[in-house]
Amino acid sequence: MRPASAPDTLSATIHAESAKDADVPDESLALIGPRLKSWREKRSLTLADLSALTDISPSTLSRLEAGKRAPNLELLVPIARALGLGLDDIVPRAVPDPRVSRTTREVEGIRYESLSPASSPVQTYKVTFPARPAGITAVPQPKVHDGQEWLYVISGRLRLVLGDKDVTLGPGEAAEFDTRVPHWLSAAGSGPAEIVSIFSKDGKRIHLRARPAAS
Repeated sequence: MRPASAPDTLSATIHAESAKDADVPDESLALIGPRLKSWREKRSLTLADLSALTDISPSTLSRLEAGKRAPNLELLVPIARALGLGLDDIVPRAVPDPRVSRTTREVEGIRYESLSPASSPVQTYKVTFPARPAGITAVPQPKVHDGQEWLYVISGRLRLVLGDKDVTLGPGEAAEFDTRVPHWLSAAGSGPAEIVSIFSKDGKRIHLRARPAAS
């Protein structure tokens, strides 16, 4: 029979077996026993059956399932193998904090507030375009880059120049376009415009890069 204890901790077990640095909180350890019992019953195995497959006593298995025995490497590995499971099937992974660490950047008067992680394949921003000075007509300076862009107007009025199209969108309106077509955005009217915009990392690189100062 295997020894009842082992020096390895559960977090060390997970790191060694899956090569991941996942953090397993203490409250997750209490879920391992019920998971083991559920998987054992799904396999139609009794404690005696599992004991025969793992060389772990039925009493130790029972205590483990009841949360009265601390899980460790020497117990979990043979049990997982006997049940045809990986450790990820037994050990609950810590749920990452879903909140996004928001950053704000201003480029040429346009305020970009991130709404998605920097690692996301698509970038989501709340974008605020400043009001245009009265009596001054903005001269479009279109940009081109790979990808698609989707936007939704939260407040104000937005001017979108796309190729030979020049349209104005109000609150609640949305637009989607191929960013390989020359495009340009600006507030329209006397107030600022706020939108939610989703674009690729190429779009982030282009939009959040300031133009060189005119010589």
